[in-house]
Amino acid sequence: MTHCANSFPVALVTGSTSGIGQAIARRLAREGYAVVLHSRSSAEAGRAMACELMDEGAPAIYVQADLACEADRKRLVSEAAAQWGRLDVLVNNAGISRVIAHADLEAASPEIWHELYEVNVVAPFQLVTEARVALRQAAQRGRPGCVVNISSHAGVRAKGASIPYAASKAALNHMTQLLALSLAPEIRVNAVAPGLVDTPLTADWTQAQQLWRERSPMRRAAQPDDIAQAVFMLVASDYLTGEVLLCDGGLNLT
Repeated sequence: MTHCANSFPVALVTGSTSGIGQAIARRLAREGYAVVLHSRSSAEAGRAMACELMDEGAPAIYVQADLACEADRKRLVSEAAAQWGRLDVLVNNAGISRVIAHADLEAASPEIWHELYEVNVVAPFQLVTEARVALRQAAQRGRPGCVVNISSHAGVRAKGASIPYAASKAALNHMTQLLALSLAPEIRVNAVAPGLVDTPLTADWTQAQQLWRERSPMRRAAQPDDIAQAVFMLVASDYLTGEVLLCDGGLNLT
């Protein structure tokens, strides 16, 4: 162990080597959390980020795991909880998408539905299931354990990169509320549903960028730090549970 970390609350953030997940992990590290970083394939970036956070005084490790694999999901939570003997926060950020025109029903094959649901719905559910004992123990230290699922405005509105993707995020939203009921009061479960976020992935989404500049009340897409701020607000509250926080700069109002 790099640190004696019982003095640090511990957060596992999936998909945290880039984009929104990286911003969330950095924000939690700044707020005094020991952070477990994760990705499926960018192990070098993950290890480099863990070293960087440790240099800044934040306990951090990196664990590589494929969330499409049940054994990897179990191992990820096991290693995260074992590193410092506790787990206080789980942020289910990792997800996958496929861009398919909504009218092209044939292209949205059963294989794509299964692929998206495995990572976007089944994996978060299993991670919560595997983490629930450790998260309940957090409540014995004075604060409820906390789960934050990163969803999408596509799970709230009839939008999204594809129908399977949007439906998977709608399922994640409903699962968030069901788990909030099932796991209370020891564990709180909430979700953040971003709209467009400026990341390398969305850099060439010119139509979406224009839509947010022209129609959203805030006149811009979100930055990853905007989403990290929303996540931390939910983590910091010991009362909110079962909420799906739409974070789209007000576009849903138009």
